[in-house]
Amino acid sequence: MAFYAGALCAALTLTCLTLPAAAEPLAGRASVIDGDTIDIHGTRIRLAGIDAPESRQTCRVKATRETIRCGQHAALWLADMIGTRPVTCTPMGPDKYRRTLARCAVEGQDIGAAMVRAGWALPYLRHGRAYEADERAARKDKAGLWATRFQRPWEWRHAQTR
Repeated sequence: MAFYAGALCAALTLTCLTLPAAAEPLAGRASVIDGDTIDIHGTRIRLAGIDAPESRQTCRVKATRETIRCGQHAALWLADMIGTRPVTCTPMGPDKYRRTLARCAVEGQDIGAAMVRAGWALPYLRHGRAYEADERAARKDKAGLWATRFQRPWEWRHAQTR
């Protein structure tokens, strides 16, 4: 019994030494990877609570029937929103791809809320329901994706794996 208790204690100690503290904020200048992923000082951060179109994903503008790269538009909107201002992120833990899942802000403005409100991301219900009001407003205003015919990002990814 003492052996198992000792092994458990050693495993827990090793785990605590290798994982960053969940409450330690990450801050700095961010590089945009795609519409829901940024990088700060070499740490990949997945914006919690949202899902943006993938980089290769296209949408059709309702008014003109033009096909646009909506994933690229989402990433460009995010880059414009952040600019060169510092980003502060509160980590929530790793996602399934070992990126840091976090809520992030620029000058106090929640980046996830801004992306959803602008229509370039959707609430990702696996991470919570925080941005549903922002989605309703974007839909009402026909902002971003809501001015197009689009496939939800998780549905698009699923269709690509077939």
